[in-house]
Amino acid sequence: MSFLKVESDVFHTLQIEKIVLFLLEQQGLLASKLEKLREQHDALEQQPEISQITELREGYRVVGYDLLKLLYFVEMNAIGLRKILKKFDKRFRYRFTDYYVKSRANHPYSQLQQVFKHVVMCQTQICFAFLLVGSISIFNYACKWGFNIQGLGAVVGAVSRNLHELQDCQGSYLSIYDPPALPLQDPVVDSIKAAVDRLTHSTNFLNFMAQHALIMQEELPAPAEEQIDEERYHYVSLLLNLANTFLYMVNTYIIVPTADNYSMSLGAAATVCGIVIGAMAVAQVFSSVYFSAWSNRSYFRPLVFSSIVLFVGNAMYALAYDLNSLTMLLLGRLFCGFGSARAVNRRYISDCVPLKIRMQASAGFVSASALGMACGPALAGILQINFKIYKLTFNAMTLPGWVMAVAWLVYLIWLWFSFKEPSRDVEENNSPHASDSETAEKNTLEKGLKQPLLITSEEQQEDDEDAEAEADGSEEVSQESRRPATSIASAYRLLTPSVKVQLLIYFMLKYAMEILLSESSVVTTYYFSWSTSTVAVFLACLGLTVLPVNIVVGSYISNMFEDRQILLASEIMVCVGILLSFHVIIPYSVPQYVCSGLIMFVSAEVLEGVNLSLLSRVMSSRLSRGTYNGGLLSTEAGTIARVIADATITMAGFLGQSQLLNITLLPSLLICVISIAATCFTYNSLY
Repeated sequence: MSFLKVESDVFHTLQIEKIVLFLLEQQGLLASKLEKLREQHDALEQQPEISQITELREGYRVVGYDLLKLLYFVEMNAIGLRKILKKFDKRFRYRFTDYYVKSRANHPYSQLQQVFKHVVMCQTQICFAFLLVGSISIFNYACKWGFNIQGLGAVVGAVSRNLHELQDCQGSYLSIYDPPALPLQDPVVDSIKAAVDRLTHSTNFLNFMAQHALIMQEELPAPAEEQIDEERYHYVSLLLNLANTFLYMVNTYIIVPTADNYSMSLGAAATVCGIVIGAMAVAQVFSSVYFSAWSNRSYFRPLVFSSIVLFVGNAMYALAYDLNSLTMLLLGRLFCGFGSARAVNRRYISDCVPLKIRMQASAGFVSASALGMACGPALAGILQINFKIYKLTFNAMTLPGWVMAVAWLVYLIWLWFSFKEPSRDVEENNSPHASDSETAEKNTLEKGLKQPLLITSEEQQEDDEDAEAEADGSEEVSQESRRPATSIASAYRLLTPSVKVQLLIYFMLKYAMEILLSESSVVTTYYFSWSTSTVAVFLACLGLTVLPVNIVVGSYISNMFEDRQILLASEIMVCVGILLSFHVIIPYSVPQYVCSGLIMFVSAEVLEGVNLSLLSRVMSSRLSRGTYNGGLLSTEAGTIARVIADATITMAGFLGQSQLLNITLLPSLLICVISIAATCFTYNSLY
């Protein structure tokens, strides 16, 4: 009985029925206004006058701005509903969100669906019907298709289409001496389109690519943030951060095709390549933390330190051949890992790039990583030469180290003369603690999230009395709830089951990809006798699939299916790729290895984008800033997965190369099955 009482109170607090009824009422008013404007439009076609056209366009603009307010109302209520459910889960330690969504969202007359259903769903059918029967009828038609929310799509189509027609009509009455001009879309249409895209989480290629970066931001950023970003933004500095990302990924994968041969030349087994490749990831586990903390004070100095350490590490890697020292080889790779500044690159984009181009910058970050991943093995395939200068040997094994050492030296010179350190005064003067009015506004928002979204005057009076009694305590709670995590332990305590599952999925896909890439040279040499150049071409081709696949998924598939549906389907395809990779059929053929590897790699790339998108949505806002942020947690999860995968390759090598493939694939399969089961368990909470 107590649970039913709590459940009833929560449903009363949410008051979704009032939201839906208000939304239906406003849609009806908008449809009525559009019908009247359409009648004026039809009358105007018989006796057109420029003044009447201008007046009619202004009428459509007014409807457009009313629609914009209504879209903002829906967005605020959707965000508020999600936050209320998350707060309830956290406070009562009960997975109420899962129960609520499961019991309400799938009902044929669910009011919850009216808040969260996509605005543009069935928009094509709605707009087509509008052309036939007019605004009032299309409103009824929209109700038949999906009740209230989809009717907004008809209003959007009506406003934009009529404004465009009137603009063309007005343009035909201009003076013949005026130069022809291309028609410009009305600003209100652009604003409505942006609001619809934000509300529906509709995506395109840049959005989908930017999701890979996991550069988190607030759901409704403050208008003042744009001015702050403009003062701190420097284009060349952004390019330097992207160049750092590209070079580091090249540095990571340039040794993969030759690491087994390098290990054998120093007297070790071929499978020691797992430790050689993984040494960089081991160091990155620690470097990500101190670089993230360092970026709180500076961006320039961490990048300089990173470049110097990477220059030294690559030089040590190259010199290990002439010194005949496996220890020097491993130390060189460790130094390279200690120079990983990806946390700084992410933080710079998040803090210093203006909001209007942050999505493009995030997509650039991911594209630079993908391009570096493809260029690394390809460059190793080109460096198939052998010569000596004095006592230094330059061959296929040492040239990757020498080439990267020169590249980091050139980058360091460019960085020293071109990077502009962002002003810290702007950040401090505009911090959340610098403005009392901003603090008061945030306190009001926090209190609002604990109240019904639509309430009566009597309820408002009761809530005001309760708020006065709890003013002191709520202020302390709200201040605490906005503070970023101060340690890994405090960050971990903020992780909900949904977030933990998404981090597990990220761990799984990085583990599977690292197994595929790191053991490729050993496996292909054993089964197919591939040369270094052939392995390099295979790995480069895998890397080159990243951008085309993301174009298809980001531009089309993400707009047709929910993220959680794509997530589950991608996990299943990764599992299929792993199963097809096992050496069961004798002989093990090149088509089987290539096709299974392609399925696994492409599915993992798709999975990574959707996974990080959902992770940014279900993660606490306290993890969007500070040293121990969401980006750091995902980086640590992925890096630890790579370390374990490379260690697995080396340990499996003791059982012989004939058993290497199947033994390394077994943990991948087990983790993948567990992640699929965990996804199904939290499926209803992935909104």
